[in-house]
Amino acid sequence: MEKEYLFKSERLGFRNWTRNDLTEFAKINADLEVMEHFPKPLTKKETSEFIDRLENHYTKHGYNYFATEVLDNGELIGFIGLAFQDYKSEFTPAVDIGWRLKRSSWGKGFATEGAKKCLDFGFNNLNLDKIISTCTEQNSKSENVMKKIGMKKIGEFNHPKLKEFPEYEKCLCYEINKNFWK
Repeated sequence: MEKEYLFKSERLGFRNWTRNDLTEFAKINADLEVMEHFPKPLTKKETSEFIDRLENHYTKHGYNYFATEVLDNGELIGFIGLAFQDYKSEFTPAVDIGWRLKRSSWGKGFATEGAKKCLDFGFNNLNLDKIISTCTEQNSKSENVMKKIGMKKIGEFNHPKLKEFPEYEKCLCYEINKNFWK
């Protein structure tokens, strides 16, 4: 049976979340290496609450950090997508692009491929003018994806949601404008 995706890239399918994703997504969020640049791994309950927030975000905005699957086998590898961010900073409110992928899918170009497709969706389907992305200053892998998809560094900031975690608080912000998207 053909799965229903909101859109696809060459190797990936993007869709909204379901309750059936909880077990696999909880494994990803519990992985210490995957969550290296976050204050802590998430419990299954916290992952369930995260899925609730993602579903609510989709209902309100028509996009979210999409559940992302490999088209060849339907494997859920994590998320790649967009989220409206309104925490207090000089870069927000803005739409953010982000990703979190299971370790077994690292090094295959999925984050870059998926992020490019999500930029295309954001600019051409949602008619956004600009998209930002942030990461901790130590997260060179995410920063490299930002560069590969054509984003430019626009600054550094102390993330207000990470004040209680000084080792993660200093973050980088990248941006891309619709005019510079191919």
